[in-house]
Amino acid sequence: QVQLVESGGGLVQPGGSLRLSCVASGFTFSIYAMSWHRQAPGKERELVAYISSSGGSINYADSVKGRFTISRDNAQSTVYLQMNSLKSEDTAVYYCNRLPVYSYWGQGTQVTVSS
Repeated sequence: QVQLVESGGGLVQPGGSLRLSCVASGFTFSIYAMSWHRQAPGKERELVAYISSSGGSINYADSVKGRFTISRDNAQSTVYLQMNSLKSEDTAVYYCNRLPVYSYWGQGTQVTVSS
């Protein structure tokens, strides 16, 4: 029943920006913390950012701090990831998920930062 659908990925130049969206369904979105993760070829998934149910508590990986912003719209059951000042190292498939247990990995959305 739980479904997470990521979108918004694409090809961008270094220094560019991109906004990812994750639409959730099948659970009470407003009471769950949400997260963004990414996975590059040959590497394990990396936690990128976390946001509490109300949006009051936010954490970022050091690699994206100051460049990425996670946010959510509980009325739309959607979590966002605004990515600015993109680097080639940000190239990966990006996934959202629900805390406290990561059990609903979807297809993700590909972000490619060309160089």
